[in-house]
Amino acid sequence: MKKVLFLSLILFFFSLFLYPLYNVFSNGVERGVFSVYFMGEKVGYEEYTWEEDEQGFLLNVKGKMTKPTTVEVENLVIRLSNDYIAESYEFEGSVNGIPQRVSSTIKEGYVQTIVQISGQEQFLAEKIRRDAFLLPNPIFSPYMVITKKFRCSPPEKIELSAYIIPQLEIPFLLEAAKESVCLLQFMIGSTPVALQTNDSGCLKSLEMPSQKIKVVADSQTLDISDNE
Repeated sequence: MKKVLFLSLILFFFSLFLYPLYNVFSNGVERGVFSVYFMGEKVGYEEYTWEEDEQGFLLNVKGKMTKPTTVEVENLVIRLSNDYIAESYEFEGSVNGIPQRVSSTIKEGYVQTIVQISGQEQFLAEKIRRDAFLLPNPIFSPYMVITKKFRCSPPEKIELSAYIIPQLEIPFLLEAAKESVCLLQFMIGSTPVALQTNDSGCLKSLEMPSQKIKVVADSQTLDISDNE
């Protein structure tokens, strides 16, 4: 009886020790850099941070690409709820040399967007699936929301939706590749997409063979100093 009580006390104090560690790591900031390749040539990069807080998740992206489209991402921010539902989107940068700003708020699948291009402002409103993934074109870091949500274990096949923000929603079927561990596959319209991930949901690589595009993680780190 004394041994059982002693072991119970050890397990209790051990769990108290692990609990704060779990909170520190779960609230860490993941940072990484992706290299973007087109037809085998490195044509750009994206730097990102993925952070968990009390409201949910926050993805920040900066970067640039020269081919097949010239893009400069000065700042991209996607706010998500705890269940990976998009709540807001902010983009500032340029596409093919034309500066633009896009600001969206999403509530229960209703999207309100303000687009500013070359001094002109346009207001857009649209109803999309509540759980649609925001996938701005041609930026690749937002695909990690899919890997964060499903990691290596999506259902056998699941119907989802991609909102090519700011104006096009496309349904797609996500499934895990049978021939490779932690490889998620789907079609965006007529474009096949393959996402290599891991048990933590880190996006390791993205491939669009028909577009001759490959995106590879050069570095990924977990920084817990900001949350201590």
